Amino acid sequence: MNRLKVALIGSRGIPASYGGYETLMEELSTRLVRLGLDVTVYCRSHNTPRRMGCYQGVKLTVLPTLRTKHLDTPVHTLLSCLHAARQDFDAALVVNSVNAIFIPILRAAGTPVALHVDGIERQRAKWGPLGQLAYSVSERLAVHVPDVLITDAEVIREYYQENYEAGSRVLTYGVDPQPVAPGETMQRLGLESRRFFLYVSRFEPENNPHRVAEAYRAVGGDLPLVMVGGAPYADRFVQSFTEGADPRILFPGSIYGHGYRELLSHALAYIHATEVGGTHPALVEAMGYGNCVVVNGTPENREVAADSGLYFDAGRASTLAEHLQALVDDPGLREDRGRRAATLASARFNWKVVSEEYAELFRELAGDSR
Repeated sequence: MNRLKVALIGSRGIPASYGGYETLMEELSTRLVRLGLDVTVYCRSHNTPRRMGCYQGVKLTVLPTLRTKHLDTPVHTLLSCLHAARQDFDAALVVNSVNAIFIPILRAAGTPVALHVDGIERQRAKWGPLGQLAYSVSERLAVHVPDVLITDAEVIREYYQENYEAGSRVLTYGVDPQPVAPGETMQRLGLESRRFFLYVSRFEPENNPHRVAEAYRAVGGDLPLVMVGGAPYADRFVQSFTEGADPRILFPGSIYGHGYRELLSHALAYIHATEVGGTHPALVEAMGYGNCVVVNGTPENREVAADSGLYFDAGRASTLAEHLQALVDDPGLREDRGRRAATLASARFNWKVVSEEYAELFRELAGDSR
């Protein structure tokens, strides 16, 4: 029997080396292959080497793009959809609402499509008027052009239902904790187990790295804050909070794979400061590793962390500093919240369950009983 052929389109590609969509693509695709599906991930040539045709059983199609802030994603998705339309896929997953405009290419070729819209992208501070207009139009297209609309949080599902009377299927992210011993990454950064705070995110305004750096000045003691991340096309913004920052703050750039798991395994607490988006994979992962999570109190973040989180207001640096100081002073508090986070993540965010739900969705789209 032929295997169900599925295309995953719209991210930078795998292995994951950027953000949430790339994490989804890697974790989901490799598990779908183990479930018996034939999976192709479309990758950008500046993210995945052209010679890399396969990754853990997943087929990779590497295509070029125009590497600019506004054209990187749409140009690559256009080329990917044109290529995929000639490959006889049984179903496709397209991520990022701005890519909705290209879905008719796939549907015209007879490929049913699910569109993953994440959060309300037009609210991101990094977009100027042109970007905001593109996402506003895409948001409206997203409720009409795909066969299935996917949201990753109940708050986002309610938004589309209330504003567009559009139903969607909520499919979250997962975590598969694989704790590791202190190793090369911590040694290189001069870190000791449970003696550093961790922040992981793209350095973009709506993720508030500048406010986290500001808040840390008011926290006493000598514990480092490790701020992992970076951002293309945002040099001026990144310089605004990295130059002249508190000397206890470390900026090691982006870290993935074993090094990332090493930091998650040994952080004293994890800081999550996003204000736009649905369920964030980095928050789910930090919880799964048993970290006490200090979280910007948006509705989406509260939905994920529930009663395990310590909540602050990203617009008021003092509210974050107070929580961090409390964690320095009270080991029992961080241990209790860390246990709560691990228990909650284990119950709600399981990659095995998530991948099985996606596999069932693809079978439904294809009208397939396999």
